[in-house]
Amino acid sequence: MIVDIKLPELGENITQAQVTTVMVREGDSVSKDQIIVEIETDKAVIEVPSEVDGIVKKVFISEGEKVNIGATMISVETSQKIATSDEKAVGKHQNTAESTVMDAESKVESVTASIPEGKTTIMEMTIPFLGEGIEKAQITQVFVANGQTVKVDQAILEMETDKATLELPTEYGGVVKEIRIKQGDFAKVGQVYMLLETTESKRMDEIPVLEPKSADVEKAEIPVFEAVKAHDPNMQVLLSHTHLNPGKIAPAAPGVRGFARQIGVNIQEVPGSGPGGRISMDDVKAWSKALHENYKQKPAQSGFSSGIVSEPLPDFSKWGEIRIEEMSNIRRKTADHLSYAWATVPQVTQFDKADITRLEETRKKFSSESEKSGAGKLTVTAILLKIIAIALKKFPQFNASIDMENKRVIYKSYFNIGVAVDTDRGLIVPVIRDVDKKSIFELSAELNEIAVKARNRKISLEEMQGGNFTISNLGGLGGTAFTPIVNTPEVAILGVSRAAFEPVVENGQFVPRMMLPLSMSYDHRIIDGADAVRFTRWICSALEDPMVIAMHN
Repeated sequence: MIVDIKLPELGENITQAQVTTVMVREGDSVSKDQIIVEIETDKAVIEVPSEVDGIVKKVFISEGEKVNIGATMISVETSQKIATSDEKAVGKHQNTAESTVMDAESKVESVTASIPEGKTTIMEMTIPFLGEGIEKAQITQVFVANGQTVKVDQAILEMETDKATLELPTEYGGVVKEIRIKQGDFAKVGQVYMLLETTESKRMDEIPVLEPKSADVEKAEIPVFEAVKAHDPNMQVLLSHTHLNPGKIAPAAPGVRGFARQIGVNIQEVPGSGPGGRISMDDVKAWSKALHENYKQKPAQSGFSSGIVSEPLPDFSKWGEIRIEEMSNIRRKTADHLSYAWATVPQVTQFDKADITRLEETRKKFSSESEKSGAGKLTVTAILLKIIAIALKKFPQFNASIDMENKRVIYKSYFNIGVAVDTDRGLIVPVIRDVDKKSIFELSAELNEIAVKARNRKISLEEMQGGNFTISNLGGLGGTAFTPIVNTPEVAILGVSRAAFEPVVENGQFVPRMMLPLSMSYDHRIIDGADAVRFTRWICSALEDPMVIAMHN
């Protein structure tokens, strides 16, 4: 007979799940309780076992596909009789393993029953996992106060980590009983930041469950309810069916494997510290940290380390009053990155000036049109974005990165340009993507938008990644020249200073011309001085004659 393996009920309000792994193919032999499909829904990674022994006749799903509840996923040809639901619940085995499993299941039921709908509870809200290697974040804003009523998904905190500013919403509605952090604090991952009084019941995939500890359960060849204690004190875990067969899957609960997949860790490589090499959430975190530390040490092994040891500072208070402030996450990250770039990149700065007298006339002419179109004020930076995208196509060595470890040069066929933005938290560099495909008005609008987002701390980490080249325009503040530091792994950066009228000789006479100072720093390992001059001069030529942009656009 043919038995259809269908997607079972997964919890209240869950109507579908995404297939993450299909573990069998048509024609494969399967045994009862063997895991055949792994699916994911919201916070739960769930394994679906076969109900019978037999041969896989048809696979109806594929990895990445979303499947509705009750849909047939796999059909199995079998000669076995299918047990009724009562038989499955009660079971016919009277061995130790089965009794232990039933005990674990009864504990799950008791936990479920202990969270009745409508009951008022005090919940500890904690700082969630923020990414590999990130252990804490600085609180930049607290949006609520004690006694305030909050709704589901309402933003409670704003926090800053490295170069990203994140808003933390609440998963539950209720009344704020106690705020345990304040603006400026550094909060660790897993730290309780708020007590919330709520009457909302937890979803099925968030109900805490107990992990069976008996060795008999580890050996059992039938599905059991497993749980992995989450890294936060709320004990929110991933509830799923699992099959303990080390010959087919890693010795870890689905929640642990889902967490490993989320942070990019291969669960098969993680050494387990539990009984029989069982992998826990802490094992995954420790392995991720070890990989992160190993990655940070690689530059030193490849000759990238500066080898400079910081000298201890004197006690400045001996000479007068002092004030000590913690560096913001952005300031720390900027300091580390620029120190690394300065110590590892042999950089040279090429200076030049562009006569932008005609360009200024053209810019002012179209600036009002730009504002009327909603693109905002038309700036020299927006025009430079377009010019540099064209220049990067003509000089591909400026649109590259160096892989010194493998002795290779990586040339990029896309044109994403970062623009340095000065904020009260420090310097950040949002990236404008596909500059070559956008008009100057479109670039002007996007430039104004990201500048506002950056200063309002709404810029995301993703919006600051993937740049090929950087522009740092300090002309609005003043200065005649400076030496910008290459934003490695990029290989060049253009510094722009304040434009001013200067006397220029034309036809034997001095005439006033608007001159724009440019300072272009570059990585001398890939860019030769002659090419740097040609690149900078080409940019100057395009600024001096706006027709160049039209001809190459």
